[in-house]
Amino acid sequence: MKSHEELEVWHKAVELSVEVYRVTNVFPEEEKSGLTHHLRQASIAIASNIAVGVTRQNQQDLIEHLSTAAGSASELNTQLVISRRLGFSSEKALRSIEMETRVICRMLQGLVKSASRG
Repeated sequence: MKSHEELEVWHKAVELSVEVYRVTNVFPEEEKSGLTHHLRQASIAIASNIAVGVTRQNQQDLIEHLSTAAGSASELNTQLVISRRLGFSSEKALRSIEMETRVICRMLQGLVKSASRG
């Protein structure tokens, strides 16, 4: 497997985190330890788990970390839906991040399948 920095999905995940930070800057102050924190944490976990998984020496560890990253992407998507329904940011901004999160999740699922085949 390539270095994590050579993977398109890792770059997308990093950019996703940056966008999540930008969008959550306008969330209500009382959400700093609520949804803001959880959204940021989940977005960071995606890129971080990709990076850790790729550096592991065995295939099972790689699959486990990629699966965890995909789980974090699903978690992030759920939190984005809640944020959108609460009106914490613009509909357009949150929907854009939701769509990118789905793309990343599909990419991760593809990597897991590929790694599983060995």
